[in-house]
Amino acid sequence: MDRIRRTGGRDLVVLVLGPALALWVVILGIGLLVTGPLSGTLGGEDDIVRTLVSRRSNTWNSITFYWSHIGNIEWVIAVCLIGSGLILWRTRDWRLAAVPCLAVLLQFVIFDTVSILVGRARPPVRELDLAPPTTSYPSGHVSATMALYLTFALLAATRLQSGWLCRLTVVAFLTFPLLVAFGRLYEGMHHPTDVAAGLFNGVVCALLAFNWYRHTHRAAGAHRT
Repeated sequence: MDRIRRTGGRDLVVLVLGPALALWVVILGIGLLVTGPLSGTLGGEDDIVRTLVSRRSNTWNSITFYWSHIGNIEWVIAVCLIGSGLILWRTRDWRLAAVPCLAVLLQFVIFDTVSILVGRARPPVRELDLAPPTTSYPSGHVSATMALYLTFALLAATRLQSGWLCRLTVVAFLTFPLLVAFGRLYEGMHHPTDVAAGLFNGVVCALLAFNWYRHTHRAAGAHRT
């Protein structure tokens, strides 16, 4: 039992914490670049935000309000806990159930610390949402929804039989972070590079968590054999 615990701890460090630290360095480095040496070069990126602002309407304001709030931390945590609980109930596999929670936790630590260190101001437009206490880079809403729903998509792709239901489920899950990304841009809450960094953070954290599960699941099966 002690040997299994040591192996599990080593797997967590090698497969998750080490790569997550490297991801943190990369995202922090990009943030320091876009707010420093590249700030002049990327000055035109907010033309995308200004274009969206110029085409605002009451209908789209309402639609994007709900899209954006899919990424609110309280909603992400609630969906994550419910989803993980259902997975545990159906599979009795705690490692599988831990994958969404691990992905969301990883992305949050990276996003929150980088946001503090970079301290990027939000776009110079009228914001349609209340700004959270974090700064603009990277987008935490986008990062959290991508990490959560990509893990759901990966788990669905491995558990469901291949076919139209599997493809439909995966597409549905991956639609959520894209809606949030558009909503955050439309509401003037982020620069495009903030959203791109959030997507990148969420994708990598989801892949790290899923890879940890696959490795530990195989190792546990080999031990039982």
